[in-house]
Amino acid sequence: MVGSNEQREMQRVAVITGANKGIGLEIARQLALHGVTVVLTARDEKRGAGAVESLRGSHQIPNVVFHQLDVRDESSVGALAEFVRTQFGKLDILVNNAGASGISVDVEGLKSLGIDPEAWLSGKATSLVQGVLRQTYDGAVTCFDTNYYGCKRVTEALLPLLELSTSGARIVNVSSLRSELRRMPSESIREELSDIDNLTEEKIEGLLRRFLEDLKEGRLEATGWPMMLPSYSVSKTVLNAYTRVLARRHPSMLVNCVHPGYVKTDINWNTGVITTEEGAKGPVMLALLPADGPTGCYFDQTTKAEF
Repeated sequence: MVGSNEQREMQRVAVITGANKGIGLEIARQLALHGVTVVLTARDEKRGAGAVESLRGSHQIPNVVFHQLDVRDESSVGALAEFVRTQFGKLDILVNNAGASGISVDVEGLKSLGIDPEAWLSGKATSLVQGVLRQTYDGAVTCFDTNYYGCKRVTEALLPLLELSTSGARIVNVSSLRSELRRMPSESIREELSDIDNLTEEKIEGLLRRFLEDLKEGRLEATGWPMMLPSYSVSKTVLNAYTRVLARRHPSMLVNCVHPGYVKTDINWNTGVITTEEGAKGPVMLALLPADGPTGCYFDQTTKAEF
């Protein structure tokens, strides 16, 4: 008979941010089916609790619990860390999935353009969408505070618990195709983010401050920032960079980032073409990597790709 302490050590525990719907909810479902105890988090308590009830009810998945989390709120992040510590004593998997687009959208106008998926993926739609997608300064601040600083806030709060993992911790940062360095017009920014040996959080955050200054002064295009979903693209590019910094700093953990695919979800105004079930495959694969798995890498769905 396995004692309660041993059971606690053997039980794998995962935290998933932004998990009340879309890819996050599907990652929670798939990990739970693999026997992982999942802490499903969401900013909205009612929606998050409802998501857990849907998994327990219609899917007959009992090993999911809810905890409220606003990744932009330090006290909310601290409360989650304390909950995981008291309930489980450690953490094995962290999936940073919470995200914001940072864009004001004329949804009906966007639909009327009828842009095909290939144009979205290739970036050819950039000029087409300028009239229906608007990048505001406040939107960019929210985007960065969610996609980069929010991820960092949660990760740093949970690192002490991840270090206690008996199975080896896994951190998965959900990224985007827009993050790929080849899509960054500025050669100097590409070089800065490619210099992994000298990459630091200070340099990453300096870039974000430069972006906000250039946005305020109306010089994004002139200074070489991406014009397709500007703040979102930059936030995911620096999230990838942060992934590499984390992986270097914590060699005992497997830390990776992943573009889940062009999934039909709210964040892309349902312009995507693949299901959440398909989109969750990459993050789930990275969450369940064997001990000799890769770290500090970027994946395009389930395939390792170039940053």
